[in-house]
Amino acid sequence: MSKGKVTRENILNKAFELASVNGLESLTIGELAKQCEMSKSGLFAHFNSKDNLQISVLEHANQIFTERVIAPARLNTSISIEQKLTTLLDNWLGWNHSFQGSCMFLDAWKETGAETPPTQVVLKKTIETWIGYLTIQVAKGVENGEFRADLDPKQAIFELYGLYLSAHLFYSIHGEQASYEHFWQGVKRQIASWKQ
Repeated sequence: MSKGKVTRENILNKAFELASVNGLESLTIGELAKQCEMSKSGLFAHFNSKDNLQISVLEHANQIFTERVIAPARLNTSISIEQKLTTLLDNWLGWNHSFQGSCMFLDAWKETGAETPPTQVVLKKTIETWIGYLTIQVAKGVENGEFRADLDPKQAIFELYGLYLSAHLFYSIHGEQASYEHFWQGVKRQIASWKQ
């Protein structure tokens, strides 16, 4: 790997760390340059704009999300779809709890007007990909007879994502333990309904 790529990778690791604690919007070239012990102009040369910096951090975060959340569930090919989904959901909550219970992708999400900023385009694609991946898993469970034949995978994931959003909110109000317990109660009840 070239020196420039190593430097960029180090910058992105530090930027990801800062965005995980303070949110993506708080990430500026000036603050990041200070944290990386670089000049603003030196750091700016790697990204050319705040938008490009934030997009690069989101893409970096997406790679880490795939490594931490999806890859471990993919490795074990002998488990059922229900077990795979449970592993994915557990990893997903773990991803959040590593950021003080807050999902970086959701925290960066903003409602926009007619013009959608580039960071929001990347965020939308990231979340759509994740929802699509979960939907495919439920569809596989329907195909192999694990879940009932009339189960609508899109509706199932819509409801499952609602539990996740509730857990996200409950974490900030009631703490990790209450959020975790309510989430898993809801997930168990929902998965049981997929089989009836």
